[in-house]
Amino acid sequence: MKKLILPLLALMAVFGVDAQIEFDNSQKLRVAEAIINNYYVEDVDSDTITDEAIRAMLKTLDPHSAYSTSTETKEFTEPLEGKFSGIGIQFNMLEDTVYVLQTIAGGPSERVGILPGDRIVKADTSVIAGKKYPNTKVMKYLRGPKGSPVRLNVKRGEEYIDFDLVRDDIPLYSVDETFMADPTTGYIRVTRFAEDTPREVRDAIKKLRKKGMKNLIVDLGSNGGGYLGAAFEMAGEFLPLGTPVVSTEGRRSPKQVYTTDRAGDFDGRVVVLTDQYSASAAEIFSGAMQDNDRGVVVGRRTFGKGLVQRPFPFPDGSMIRLTISRYYTPSGRCIQKHYDKGHGEEYVLDMLNRYNSGELWSADSIRKSEDQLFYTLKSHRPVYGGGGIIPDVFVPADTSYYSTYYRDLVAKGLINKVSIGYVDANRSALAAAYPDDDSFHANFEVPEELLQKLIGTASDSGVEFKEEQWERSLPMIKAILKGIIARDIHDDGSYFRALVPINKDFQEALRVIRDEDLYNSILAGKTN
Repeated sequence: MKKLILPLLALMAVFGVDAQIEFDNSQKLRVAEAIINNYYVEDVDSDTITDEAIRAMLKTLDPHSAYSTSTETKEFTEPLEGKFSGIGIQFNMLEDTVYVLQTIAGGPSERVGILPGDRIVKADTSVIAGKKYPNTKVMKYLRGPKGSPVRLNVKRGEEYIDFDLVRDDIPLYSVDETFMADPTTGYIRVTRFAEDTPREVRDAIKKLRKKGMKNLIVDLGSNGGGYLGAAFEMAGEFLPLGTPVVSTEGRRSPKQVYTTDRAGDFDGRVVVLTDQYSASAAEIFSGAMQDNDRGVVVGRRTFGKGLVQRPFPFPDGSMIRLTISRYYTPSGRCIQKHYDKGHGEEYVLDMLNRYNSGELWSADSIRKSEDQLFYTLKSHRPVYGGGGIIPDVFVPADTSYYSTYYRDLVAKGLINKVSIGYVDANRSALAAAYPDDDSFHANFEVPEELLQKLIGTASDSGVEFKEEQWERSLPMIKAILKGIIARDIHDDGSYFRALVPINKDFQEALRVIRDEDLYNSILAGKTN
C-alpha cells in the first residue's frame, strides 16, 4: 500500500498540494490527470482526456453550453459565414447519439424530409449511434464531395426510416424566398440569422416595394436562429428608433437592454410566421415584434432557446461556448424553456413530447402559467413566458397530406430525381413557355405523364404503389414537383411559392394581413 501512496504524494508535491490539508477541486483535477498519464495501463492521449473532461463538466450545466476542438469550431461557424459541401444539417452529439438540431434550407437533408429531433443511427453501413464519436468523426461520415450519395438510417420516435441523400454544396443565404403573395402583400422567408441577414432583408423589401408591396409576411418557420446582432438589426427595419428589442441578464452578466439604433421606414402591416422549430434569434425578432405591438405572430409556439452563449477560445483554436445569461423579450418574458441540469436527452425530446401532448394541433394544450403572465408595451395585451413565443393566432400543424408512401418518395429522393429528369428533357420548351417565375407559377400545371413517371420510378426503387395514400398526398406531391422545377429553370425561381396554396400557415397569415380590421383588433387585444 505504501508503494501506491508514495507516488501520489510525490505528484501532490509537484502540484504544490500540502498532504496535510484538503486540496481544492482544481488541484484535484490536475492530480487526477497526472495519475492517469503516469500510471494507466496503456498509453493515453492527454489531449483527448482534457477534451472529454471539459465536455463532462459542461454536460452538468445546461443543454447549450458546449466545447469544440479547433476543427469542430471551424465547422460550427461555417453555416453562418460561408459555404460547404455535405448533407446540410446542424447536429449535436448527446451522450452517444447524433441529434439533428436544424436542417439547412435548400440542402439535401431538408429535401428528403429529415427533421430537427431526428436521431442518426447509421451512415451507409457505418453505425454512428452508441459510439460516442467526436463531432469531427461524425462529420467524416456526413460530409463528402458534391454529388456523392449517402444513405442515412434515422430514428424518429420509435420508427426507423432510411433516407437516400446526395451531398451538395450548401448555399447559405438568409433570405431563401421573396415574392408577391398578392398585389399588395410581400413575402420574405428568412431561414437563418447570419452576418448578411439584415442587408438581404433590406434588399428584399426594396425589391418587393418596387412591385407594389404595402404589407409584409416574414416567415421564420424552421429558422434555427444565429447571430443576436442580426436579429437586433433586422428588427430595426420595422421599429422606431430607441425601441427595446431584447435584453440579456445573468449571474455575472449585468442586465443589458438592446434598443434599435435606427428608425425603420417600413410602416405597413407585418405578420411573422413561426413554428415549433423557430429558435433563438428567430424568437428574439418575433418576440420584439409581438411585445411592441408592431406585428401579429401566426403559427405555433416556438422552440424556446433563450440562453446566451459567449465564446471562450483557447490558443489552439478550440473553444468553450458557455451560457452566461438569458434572453428576455421587451415585456420581460424569458424565452428559454425549462430544462433540468444534466438531463439533455429530455430537453432534446421536447418536440416529441409536444407531439404526444397534442400541442401541435390545439392551442389549449399549450401550458400557460399565471406567474409567467406579462403585457405588451403599447396595447398591454397579455402574453406568456416560460418557454418560446406563443403566437397571437394559432395554426394547427397540418398532416392532412402526409402518408408513408409520400414519406418514402421524399426520403429516397425520387421526387427530386424525376423532376430534374423532366427539366433536363424539356428545359428549352419550359424556358420559352414560362420566361419568368411569375408566368411559371401562374400558368404551369404538373403534367400527368410526370406523375406516372414518378409512380413507375418509385416502383422500380422498391416503393410499392398505394393508391389511397397517393390520392391523399397528391396535392403536396404536385406542389413539390412544381417548386423544384421552378427553381431549376429560373435563377430566382421560387420553390415555396408553389406550396403556398396548400400551406395552412401561409394561408392564415394572408387572411390576417388582408383584413385590416382583424389585424388591428389583434394588436389591440380585442380578439381571442
